[in-house]
Amino acid sequence: MTDYQRRLGGRLRAIRQQQGLTLQQVEEVSAGKWKAVVVGSYERGDRAVSVAKLAELSEFYNVPVSELLPKEDLGHMPGAASPSRVMLDLRRLSRSDLDPELRPVSRFAHTIQLQRGDFNGSVLTIRGEDLRALSVIYGTDPQELVIRLEDEGVLAQV
Repeated sequence: MTDYQRRLGGRLRAIRQQQGLTLQQVEEVSAGKWKAVVVGSYERGDRAVSVAKLAELSEFYNVPVSELLPKEDLGHMPGAASPSRVMLDLRRLSRSDLDPELRPVSRFAHTIQLQRGDFNGSVLTIRGEDLRALSVIYGTDPQELVIRLEDEGVLAQV
């Protein structure tokens, strides 16, 4: 478990508690979609939460995804400047020979395109907030994820 997962879990717990819900009530109110044991494991940081699940939780709690992210990470990551934006090359992300480990990045980019109605087809700029959320999937920090994306050739060349 990373420090980020622990802090994210604490934030998830705080949002749930602000809404006056117990873990059991989350399961009941969601008609079983959100199992108490799963939400509890997210909150303890024992289980990594995917970006898709984070987005679904934000809908369930009726709060923006950014509210689920640890507050101290919204400005910058400790030790290094967090990228404020990165540009993904959508053509490279849609290649059939894309590393399967990068498919969540491709799905995430597609989700952002849908939310923004942004279909220019070649590049997509993701904000630092989106990058932080995406880095949760990989259990790393945003700077390390950017390095990985550069190495894989899916960042747009400016």
